[in-house]
Amino acid sequence: MEFSIVFLGLIVLIGLFVMTIYNRLVALRQTTRQAWGDIDVQLKQRHDLVPNLVETVKGYASHEKETLESVVKARQQAVDASSVKDLAAAENVLSGALRQLFALSESYPDLKANENFLSLQNELADLENKIAAARRFFNNAVSEYNTAREQFPAVVLANSFGFNEADFFEVAANERAAVNAGPSVKF
Repeated sequence: MEFSIVFLGLIVLIGLFVMTIYNRLVALRQTTRQAWGDIDVQLKQRHDLVPNLVETVKGYASHEKETLESVVKARQQAVDASSVKDLAAAENVLSGALRQLFALSESYPDLKANENFLSLQNELADLENKIAAARRFFNNAVSEYNTAREQFPAVVLANSFGFNEADFFEVAANERAAVNAGPSVKF
């Protein structure tokens, strides 16, 4: 009889232990998903802003068709990206194309003075800062989640419960300095 009670108590403790690990991993995965949602919202705003920016520039620099097309193409690649890694790569390309667009604006004083262009440029700079903050929060959430799922004893249970490793939102090494700089806003 005593052995049965001890055995039952041990089973209950193990069950509670497994439940605690499972619930912690669920909470961390949800935090990671929420952080990704925050990035997604900011990127959607950025993607919505790009066509307005291109149309504004097009009126002043219509013969710079190649630069404008590269921005539009990069935006579409970012919109079509299906994974965190693909989106990070596409966003790097879009950031580079936007930098080219802003560099192009330096050659057109009327464009630089255009109130709509300046407003769009300021809005984009603000979005870039928000995206950077959201990316940092997301990467922190991914780090916490991945660490929790790789620590013992959770590592024993994580894969069997479907807790897969999450990807960081990373910038390619060759793009890191340029992306961190963000778009330059000059008056």
